[in-house]
Amino acid sequence: MHLAGFTPELLRPEDDHAFPRYGCGLTTVVTRPTARADELSRMEIETAASAFERKIKRYEPKYIAFLGKMAISAMSGKRDILWGLQPEAFGGARTWVLPNPSGLNRAFSLDALVNAYRELADALASTTAAPSTN
Repeated sequence: MHLAGFTPELLRPEDDHAFPRYGCGLTTVVTRPTARADELSRMEIETAASAFERKIKRYEPKYIAFLGKMAISAMSGKRDILWGLQPEAFGGARTWVLPNPSGLNRAFSLDALVNAYRELADALASTTAAPSTN
């Protein structure tokens, strides 16, 4: 998150509560804790989808990012999910799909992860930039 420009300093995992200071929030689709995403069933995600969408509508973020394709695929019923900005909003928020930064995900190098996350950070920065006075 820091390398991609979301935070001005490196945050430790135990400091995740600090993300709202930087305009970011963290949440999950399924509230049951798991060590790995593959411990969740498609049915659990589909069952949690409506409550999750209500949460997004309630808090009204401009953007929402799914880490990995599993949850958005299960909730949308689409299998051809691409990385990056999605053509359809979710709960009123512009939707991004980013690679999961888990150490178990060896398909993406650190540079590839940072670049993917930086695209979202840049989009956020462009929507929150101060209006021009010209």
